[in-house]
Amino acid sequence: MSQDINHDRRRFLGAAAMTLAASRLGRIGSANEPAGDTAPASQPAHTSGTTPFGPVRQIEAGLLNVGYVEAGPATGPAVLLLHGWPYDIHSYVEVAPLLAAKGYRVIVPYLRGYGTTRFLSGETVRNGQPSVLALDLIALMDALKIQKPILAGFDWGARTGDIIAALWPERCKALVSVSGYLIGSQEAGKVPLPPQAELQWWYQYYFATERGRAGYDKYRHDFAKLIWQIASPQWHFDDVTFDRSARAFENADHVSISIHNYRWRLGLAAGEAKYDELERRLAQGPVITVPTITLEGDANGAPHAEPPSYANKFSGKYAHRLIAGGVGHNLPQEAPQAFASAVVDVDSY
Repeated sequence: MSQDINHDRRRFLGAAAMTLAASRLGRIGSANEPAGDTAPASQPAHTSGTTPFGPVRQIEAGLLNVGYVEAGPATGPAVLLLHGWPYDIHSYVEVAPLLAAKGYRVIVPYLRGYGTTRFLSGETVRNGQPSVLALDLIALMDALKIQKPILAGFDWGARTGDIIAALWPERCKALVSVSGYLIGSQEAGKVPLPPQAELQWWYQYYFATERGRAGYDKYRHDFAKLIWQIASPQWHFDDVTFDRSARAFENADHVSISIHNYRWRLGLAAGEAKYDELERRLAQGPVITVPTITLEGDANGAPHAEPPSYANKFSGKYAHRLIAGGVGHNLPQEAPQAFASAVVDVDSY
């Protein structure tokens, strides 16, 4: 996406969209179900990238000038929606209006290395380690004067939410985390997995090589599209939908951040010493105490753990929901009503 933002785009929420969103969300029943329940996707996945989203705003926060979309009343309870790799803010193009119609102040930021988010200094290390992404989000919360929002995300976004909920629970009211507990460490990343499990991480090993860095840089559009197809094999998104998100990968720092993240996980790239203590605490697998709902799509083609392996990592009020209907890795975009319902429900815990 270009640095220049078109502020003349249609408003994010028209009256018709608000009415439609309210009627849709109003049909979602409240559910305080026990772990392991199955929930329908609630609506067919949208496949066309024509829904308006924006305008994109900019704010200086920590090391970054962050691009983000905001919806809903400024005085409403805050929800931060966090995207993953290789996705962008449009994973929440349907979720955001549903939550805004319920009175939430919804913030959807571009991660470092995506869209219009830029480093304030050319001298800053293009660091992709997990603790740093969490600190980015806390800096954004401070800049926006948001003390204790609900955090909801998938992939890198879920990991970031998990980290903040674990290390700074005073900054997280509640959590929605797709694929559960995603906090890891370099030491854990060095442990060999069974061959079939290793195969699922093929791109991680590709990125460990300079050939992989060059290939991702050259073919980032095709590479990301392949990941989407593998991770969501039953989601029949169209080219317009994909291309809308793929523009976010044109960010000059995208490749550096992505490659560093995956190399760091394998212990092939160093982090910054000033974050060592945070990573040490995360390596201990801290328990998350805030109210949490974890979600999983029934057709997630990306590597993910089964709920029994992480349920004991959530000591507060907790539920797990399996979202049926061929829902893959990009759960908020494939099943927006189910994702929005989880946010509303966890707020009542």
